[in-house]
Amino acid sequence: MSLDPRIDEITSRIRSRSAERRARYLSRLDAAIPGSPYRGQLGCTNLAHGFAASSPEDKFRIKTLKAPNIGIVTAYNDMLSAHQPFGDYPDVIKRAAREVGATAQVAGGVPAMCDGITQGQAGMELSLFSRDVIAMSTAIGLSHNMFDAALCLGVCDKIVPGLLIGALRFGHLPVIFVPGGPMPTGVSNDQKAKVRQQYAAGEVGQDALLESESQSYHAPGTCTFYGTANSNQMLMEIMGLHLPGAAFVPPGTELRAALTRAAAQRVVQLTNGQPDFAPVGRIIDERAIVNGIIGLLATGGSTNHTLHLVAIARAAGILIDWSDFEELSHVIPLLAKIYPNGKADVNQFQNAGGMGWLIRELLDAGLLHEDVNTVMGAGLRRYVDAPFVEGGKLGWRAPPRESGDPAILSTAAQPFSADGGLRLLQGNLGRAVIKVSAVKLEHRKVRAPAKVFESQEAFLKAAKAGLLAQDFIAVLRFQGPKANGMPELHQLTPMLANFQDKGFKVALVTDGRMSGASGKVPAAIHVSPEAAAGGALARVHDDDIIELDADAGVLKIEVDAQVFAQRNPATFNIDLPQYGMGRDLFGNLRAVVSIAEEGASVLTLED
Repeated sequence: MSLDPRIDEITSRIRSRSAERRARYLSRLDAAIPGSPYRGQLGCTNLAHGFAASSPEDKFRIKTLKAPNIGIVTAYNDMLSAHQPFGDYPDVIKRAAREVGATAQVAGGVPAMCDGITQGQAGMELSLFSRDVIAMSTAIGLSHNMFDAALCLGVCDKIVPGLLIGALRFGHLPVIFVPGGPMPTGVSNDQKAKVRQQYAAGEVGQDALLESESQSYHAPGTCTFYGTANSNQMLMEIMGLHLPGAAFVPPGTELRAALTRAAAQRVVQLTNGQPDFAPVGRIIDERAIVNGIIGLLATGGSTNHTLHLVAIARAAGILIDWSDFEELSHVIPLLAKIYPNGKADVNQFQNAGGMGWLIRELLDAGLLHEDVNTVMGAGLRRYVDAPFVEGGKLGWRAPPRESGDPAILSTAAQPFSADGGLRLLQGNLGRAVIKVSAVKLEHRKVRAPAKVFESQEAFLKAAKAGLLAQDFIAVLRFQGPKANGMPELHQLTPMLANFQDKGFKVALVTDGRMSGASGKVPAAIHVSPEAAAGGALARVHDDDIIELDADAGVLKIEVDAQVFAQRNPATFNIDLPQYGMGRDLFGNLRAVVSIAEEGASVLTLED
């Protein structure tokens, strides 16, 4: 099937817009390649430092400059369930590298914080900035110039985008991403959400809530709902940076171990001088970025990637914005129903056919760029096949022709929705994104009085005091990157859902984030410009009428334009130090961070 001309047109527009910037990026990439093997550029003292702690066998291979040396950048820690499985990966990778005559070293570790732990806590204000810290940490690890390729070990929300941004600034190196896999299915997501709403309504106590949460998050591996962490894994696969089928294989299995070993050996084959040489900066091009957006839309993935994909693209010299997401959303149907867009979790998605089935369906419908570069070579068709182990050997085979569960994975001919469920909202309040794949049609348009808050705590206090038993649009401002680092706002979700369930027309408008768990309440998020940067939200008053229309793409306030312009904006002192949980260390980042639509980044990604 030939590529849908609308996708081709959008890609061509991105390519044209990015041409000058991308050319500079590729020129710098090409200029770095002739230095391979890169440790050959080091002086004797430098190189001796680099292999001093290695085994005699590895030391010999490293110092003779004849064998590839692989850098491992790991996000391991044993507090995060998703990253705990990475603990023994370095030893597995080193052994696998030696089997093919190469070496591997841990180049560095990167921080890995959990939004699930910091949700509603002061530490959440460091979450988004941690992505850029991870990118810089990746760069520090690779800056020793000891490596011919890299393996990136990461799973969760900001970690994979940070690793990829950092790796793309070493675009001359081949890079493969190595996932950890999801934990076993626990309590159903519907049951978990029900208990959360009951707790918010005061119907159950903390003991019941903790027991429910403990049954949901209960073992090593990634949380099984389709939030940012699992959206990351989908992206790495559909953008060609995983081995095929690697995304959702559980930890601790024979197949998971085989895929890890194979990734270590495959990246050796991608190094300079090999027939399959494939630097990561060549794999991530305009087509790969568009494929990433398409995968996000087709699966109802995390809204966080309207920030992360923008920043990732810029790290590769490519310019995208929310209009590109919006236009592609009108082309790409929703093919997956995974919580919060459905009842299934990622294990059930995997059992229904997983990424291979999804990629084949999109390719066969002409809805993905097939002619891309991947870590497996040219062409995305290779990613249709599913991995298996037989007789101790790893192989791949075609997935079944039919979906294993049509309620979880449907076809392009009979999608769950004709569009990808991600919309751009525009109007006199600014530009925002909204995810509607879990929002019922009758809730997608809300016209109601504004109730203005400047913290989650203030909203919850008003709700518990009985002040919000009406139709309303909650305006939560000063939650953007400049104000407080743009924390996620999931403390609001159960309470807003309770109001909606009682028959009230409710919505949220915020310059903050809701992420991959955005659910059934319409939420205009990432409003740009944010209130702390002079955005219109700073001029909204209680009881102003606001219209949010997800289907028409409208976000507007019904106040006379002259009156609205003359209002004194509410103020937020971005220079005011924020102390506790290390927030004071990040004050300079809040001052220089870019707007949400430019990736909410503090990094120098301008070429």
